[in-house]
Amino acid sequence: MIAGALLTLALAAAEPAGYDVARAGSDRAALLEGADATWAKASPISWGPERYTTSFRALWDDAGLYLRWDATDPDPWWTMTKRDEWLWQQEVVEIFLDIDGSGTNYAEVEVSPGNVICDVRMVTPWPNKQMDYAWNLDGLESRVHFATDAQGQKTGWKATAFLPWSGFKSLPSAAKVTLPPREGQSFRFNVFRVERPNRKDPEKDAVEVAWSKPPVESFHVPSAFRSFVFRK
Repeated sequence: MIAGALLTLALAAAEPAGYDVARAGSDRAALLEGADATWAKASPISWGPERYTTSFRALWDDAGLYLRWDATDPDPWWTMTKRDEWLWQQEVVEIFLDIDGSGTNYAEVEVSPGNVICDVRMVTPWPNKQMDYAWNLDGLESRVHFATDAQGQKTGWKATAFLPWSGFKSLPSAAKVTLPPREGQSFRFNVFRVERPNRKDPEKDAVEVAWSKPPVESFHVPSAFRSFVFRK
């Protein structure tokens, strides 16, 4: 019993905690531009190997949800240019937002270094994935900004996005929650990064990493999602 309890505690300690989403203190345009001062209220979380570290932060207000990813990447790559192409086959940052915590009908939003969007309603998760590509999060806006060193070489990219609460209302799960959310209300979520160092063979040496690591080789595992709690 003692050994089992210690194992349970060790596993709990290894799992990421939830994320507290602070109230935005700047307007939409400023947050999309991504200056650090406008994001000062948002606590970052980070994951991934040092060469391809990713950080994420979020803010909210009565209009919607603001997201930011900072991706360390010496050579960002993309060729896809159309909305809802399978961006995960190249390089991308992602979020899954399960607004009612049911593990079904959750939103998946991806942004590529080319500022291309893929937004999908995940009807059901792994192992019987059903995806609704016709669903769009209406009103979504995004920006991508590249970081460079003193020699002008790219060192990474930053994606920012605005997700209006009205865009979530087309999800079946929206009938079960309050939108905009109330202070203290929570969703379930996880965030991800896909990096492909080998362009000629994108599957070779691919880096596919989740902040909260799923127990199987799929991102679509709701048991790995964590709390996403709206605060002051």
